[in-house]
Amino acid sequence: MKADFIVYNGKIHTFNKETPEVSAVAIKDGKIIAVGNDGLADQFADESTELIDLKKKRVVPGINDSHIHLIRGGLNYNLELRWDGVPSLADALRMLKDQVDRTPSPQWVRVVGGWSEFQFAERRMPILEEINAIAPETPVFILHLYDRALMNRAALKAVGFTKDTPAPAGGHIERDANGEPTGLIIATPNAMILYSTLAKGPKLSYEHQLNSTRHFMTELNRFGITSVIDAGGGFQNFPDDYQVVNELNEKKQLTVRIAYNLFTQKPKHEFEDFSDWIDTVKLYQGDDMYRHNGAGEMLVFSAADFEDFLQPRPDLPENMEADLEKVVRLLVENRWPFRLHATYNESITRFLNVFEKVNCDIPFNGLPWIFDHAETIDEKNIERVKMLGGGIAIQSRMAYQGEYFTDRYGSASAESTPPVKKILEMGVPVGGGSDATRVSSYNPWVSMYWLTAGKTVGGLQLYHDTKLDRATALELYTRGSAWFSQEQQKKGDIRVGMFADLAVLDQDYFTVDDEEIKNIEAEMTIVDGKIVYAKGTFSSYAPPSIPVLPDWSPTNLYNGYYPTGGHFQKEIEKNAKQNLKAPLASQIHSCAGSCDIHHHNHNQARMSNVPVNNYHTFWGALGCSCFAF
Repeated sequence: MKADFIVYNGKIHTFNKETPEVSAVAIKDGKIIAVGNDGLADQFADESTELIDLKKKRVVPGINDSHIHLIRGGLNYNLELRWDGVPSLADALRMLKDQVDRTPSPQWVRVVGGWSEFQFAERRMPILEEINAIAPETPVFILHLYDRALMNRAALKAVGFTKDTPAPAGGHIERDANGEPTGLIIATPNAMILYSTLAKGPKLSYEHQLNSTRHFMTELNRFGITSVIDAGGGFQNFPDDYQVVNELNEKKQLTVRIAYNLFTQKPKHEFEDFSDWIDTVKLYQGDDMYRHNGAGEMLVFSAADFEDFLQPRPDLPENMEADLEKVVRLLVENRWPFRLHATYNESITRFLNVFEKVNCDIPFNGLPWIFDHAETIDEKNIERVKMLGGGIAIQSRMAYQGEYFTDRYGSASAESTPPVKKILEMGVPVGGGSDATRVSSYNPWVSMYWLTAGKTVGGLQLYHDTKLDRATALELYTRGSAWFSQEQQKKGDIRVGMFADLAVLDQDYFTVDDEEIKNIEAEMTIVDGKIVYAKGTFSSYAPPSIPVLPDWSPTNLYNGYYPTGGHFQKEIEKNAKQNLKAPLASQIHSCAGSCDIHHHNHNQARMSNVPVNNYHTFWGALGCSCFAF
């Protein structure tokens, strides 16, 4: 058998203890047919085989995010200005102004998750006065995690919020002395007020949603992501909102493998939702690129224990057990795998009581099921999960909310939140994920940094003795996650017979300094034996690019996650070649990179009190805060 192509001369990481590192992989028809040294070419190559020199780059199995909201995220990606990874609020606000200037009426400018105030040098949120000054007429909606959103006056007008607008249960609308909404809406802790308000904004056309989803998948490929499990989500309706990924799969245009769970959509009618789906959706229907994966992460609305660590832990209603038991019995009877959002140990105790009761009557007997999040699960409940054959999907939410958790519960509690090391020691399957796009960023290397360096994106040291080694963290985001879609025999490692899903990294994950881990990107990503993303050394292998639709989309300038590793100037140059307007962060605020005038490092400026984020004043107008030093 001859290979379609062979990658060689690499530092290829596998989880095979006998051959943990090899240098070459042979690929044919989307599968790995040989793993070994560079001599593979002698055995598996002929005149039609393409040989790709990896130039000693680090190669890892394709990253698999076991909990993300790709389908919803894809429908909206081209609408969203991403602040993921932006180093200062000054940069973020200048990006916002630039996008406001480009956005046509009646569209909104939306910043929707993936960032934390602690990532900014200024260590603060934007304020409403700043947003209203930047955007007096264009609606702006800025979501911060699942705790609050900022809306300018134009956005309040667009959604019809007035002094007479009531807040839903579990939500709060801040008002001024006259009773008028200020623009701050808060989850207390029910985030429905955030979701429902965001849902009032204009949507992309179907054609643009197709384009948006393709660009979002390319963005995931940029970080070496080759597979995900989509956990459903609020305001993500089946089957209507799944038509885009269905069509892309039929056209062979998916560049990320997607296993999707079905998320109940009608409060107090959850049983009917799942009954209908069990009758109409065949378990695991689909193919290796796009397939069904069971129920959840929401099974019943009464079981939602929201993860807003700015608010006290919510007590679930008394009727939760009865609601949940009815749905879980239905799922177990029909052998449907399920997953359940479960943040707090107190909630998990009650959920497990229900599961164990059902198991006594209808044995789970190997049926895969999952707790999502499990930040405060204790050892006793981990053991109960193990006895019922469950797994725990953990996400990097503490990387973005660790400061809030520590303020409320203390650093000692934060040390084992979630207790990943203990869960692994007790033999429970663990998969790594992000919960992107509204809470954490989709960047898996931030997740790996969080687990191994033990820090938040703001630099707070959460973990000491509970940090993971780098190989273990990587395994959670590859082989570990494969269990959560029952595909552990197909993907998650680089071995013969598995899918040819690989990520060639631009830095060596195993040797770079801790702080560099979160700056890692893929230099080439291979999915199903096809190169779906390439840059730098491998740019000649990059697939043809497609235009961004609509042309005013933030994706046209910023392309999602803030360019890592000092690549911002390269992005500016790329946009310039495409006749795109360079970001204001480069035109005005030199702190986006090194100082073009003085060649200073701008960390000192960013950490100062110089008002560079106020572009109406002296320093902001000049655009380079190092004039102050």
